[in-house]
Amino acid sequence: MFNPSRDQVRNFFIESWRKHQAREVLTPMETIAADIIGHHPEYHAIVEDPDAIDRDFTPEDGGINPFLHLSLHLAIEEQLSIDQPPGIRAAFEAACVRHGNRHDAMHDALESLGEMLFNAQRNGTPPDAAAYLASLRKKAGLI
Repeated sequence: MFNPSRDQVRNFFIESWRKHQAREVLTPMETIAADIIGHHPEYHAIVEDPDAIDRDFTPEDGGINPFLHLSLHLAIEEQLSIDQPPGIRAAFEAACVRHGNRHDAMHDALESLGEMLFNAQRNGTPPDAAAYLASLRKKAGLI
């Protein structure tokens, strides 16, 4: 199982964006990452700064960790590509219809995924895929 370090994840996003900006050949995963970053101009200065690898982003700073946000986007893209947990693709498509655009629907999924991960960590339990899917389905107006 692949378990990258914090620095490896950050370097992946920084390098994906650098290669995209330089019009270099990207791997399929780098292409997805560059597309995600492209939808977040508020993070461009961060991913263009190699020193961001070492920067701490804490809730006390008043913002979200941009690398965590981008990583959650990437995780959801992967989940959608394989419909795992089963039904996420349909719930996400319903959220797209409800919002009228994919990016806002993605943020519904991000919020649902973040809640699930937070609850699992806080309770010391495995992630609850059923709760995650139910949360997204609710946001999509399906329940």
